[in-house]
Amino acid sequence: MPTEADLEADLDEPAQLYGKKVGDRLRAIRRQKGMSLQEAEEASVQEFKASVLGAYERGERAISVPRLQRLARFYNVPVDQLLPRDDGQGFGNTGEFAVVDLTRAAPEPPKKITIDLTRLDELHGTASEMLTRYLAMIQVQRQDFNGRMLTIRRDDLRAMACILDTTVDGAAERLDELGLCLVR
Repeated sequence: MPTEADLEADLDEPAQLYGKKVGDRLRAIRRQKGMSLQEAEEASVQEFKASVLGAYERGERAISVPRLQRLARFYNVPVDQLLPRDDGQGFGNTGEFAVVDLTRAAPEPPKKITIDLTRLDELHGTASEMLTRYLAMIQVQRQDFNGRMLTIRRDDLRAMACILDTTVDGAAERLDELGLCLVR
């Protein structure tokens, strides 16, 4: 039966590069959570040893799918967010065919609001559930999983205004009333 070292020796260069990207992504998520390797080991009650996490992050050791799923649960992020985007041919690269519409008006300067994500659990009702799902979607899109705060852009605020059944300016005020605004 081949050893793990034998299997890794057979990997081609693209597979090794992808393994390194997976490791970089794992490191980025752990750091966003504000954990050292040792703190991750302690917080996981030694399920994820610091040395093994380090080997995953350096791309020196492959991670199984079930273990990747457990790591995603430990970090409290969707499992697909632990994987890097595929830059290969046919995966969204637009190359020379990229089009930029220069006829559109310049967007107005963004109005930013920082949401206290820790306060979301205190809210109840349909609007709060929709707001929670929308903010989770923004986190996934931005790959921002620190879990404590999230800066909302003007376009995000428009969608949130619809959820809160108010105007854009009214949404900012409503979020403030709900105690969700950290900075305005």
